[in-house]
Amino acid sequence: MGKKDKDKKKKKWKDEEEEKQDQSGKSPAGTYADGHPLHQIQYLEAKLILKPDRFTSVESFREFGKLVKKTAKREEVDFIPDAEAGLRPNIREILFLDTPDFRLYNNAFILRRRVTYVDGFPVGDPEIVFKYRHPDEKTAAAVDVRPKISGKYRIKFKAEALPLKDRVGSYRVLYSHNCVFGLSQVHEADRTSMQTLVRIFPALGILKREPDEKVTLVSEAIVEEVLLKLGELDFGKGQVGKCDVALWRTRGEHQPLVGEFAFQVKFDSRDDVHQKAKKRCEQFFISLQQDVKDWISLGTTKTGMVYRLKGNAPQGHE
Repeated sequence: MGKKDKDKKKKKWKDEEEEKQDQSGKSPAGTYADGHPLHQIQYLEAKLILKPDRFTSVESFREFGKLVKKTAKREEVDFIPDAEAGLRPNIREILFLDTPDFRLYNNAFILRRRVTYVDGFPVGDPEIVFKYRHPDEKTAAAVDVRPKISGKYRIKFKAEALPLKDRVGSYRVLYSHNCVFGLSQVHEADRTSMQTLVRIFPALGILKREPDEKVTLVSEAIVEEVLLKLGELDFGKGQVGKCDVALWRTRGEHQPLVGEFAFQVKFDSRDDVHQKAKKRCEQFFISLQQDVKDWISLGTTKTGMVYRLKGNAPQGHE
C-alpha cells in the first residue's frame, strides 16, 4: 500500500471516529484560545414552562408540588420534601440587559443581573449571569464564556431539557454555557458600556459596532421572581436533583409573565451517570408533562417571554 493510500485510510478512520464521537453525544475535544480544555457538561436541568395565571397564592405553588410528588411516587422516584416548602417563597429581582436592537439575545447570548431579597431588603452581592445558549452542544461548548476578572467566578455548562415546542410527552435539549460572579468585581464606572462588557466578556467582541454603545434594560421590565423550594428528587445511583417552582412577574405592575418548574442534577462526568438513573429521570420528566399538561405553556422560555414584551420575535436558538 502506497503512502497516498495509507493517508486516505488514516483520514477515513479519523472521520469515522469523529462521527462516532458526535453520535455519542459527548462534548467535542479541543481547547479555548489560551489552551484551556473546552468545558464539559456537568448539569442536567429539566424545565417545564407554566401558565402564570395558575399561580395566585403560595398555596398554588404547593398544589403543584403535590402533583410532582404524585408523579414521582408512580415512577418510583423518591421525593424528599424541603423544610422551606412550608415557609414563604424566596424573592429575587432579575434584570436583562441588551442593546436596543437585542443584538445579544438574537445571537444566543443572555446577560442578566440577579438580586436576592430577604424580608424586603436586598442581601449579598448582586450576581451577574452571562450565558451562551444554543441547541447544538459543540457550538455552545466552543464559546468561551469565562470573564476577564481578577476574582472568583463559577462556570455551569448545562444540558437543559424542555418539552417539545408543540406538544407534551417528549423533550428537546438546549445547551446553556454559563458563568456567574459578583457585580462588585466589575470596577469600571460605566457598567452598561459595550466597551466594558467586551473587556469582561471577549466573546461579545463580534457584536460591538460603535465606541459609545451601551446596553439597556430589556423591555423596560424589572422581573420579580417568586420561588418556592419543593424538595429533592432521588433518581437512584447517586443522582439527586433539587426541584422548585417559580413565578416571574413585572415589578410594580405585578403583571404575571411565566411560571416554571425545574429540577437540576449535577455530576462530574456524563460517563458516571448510571443508565438506570438516566432512564428513570427521562421517564419522570415525560410522565410529569402528561400529568400537568393543563399547566404547561409550550414554545417559550422565561427569557424569551421577557424579550417578547416589546415585540421581539422568538429566536431559533431557543
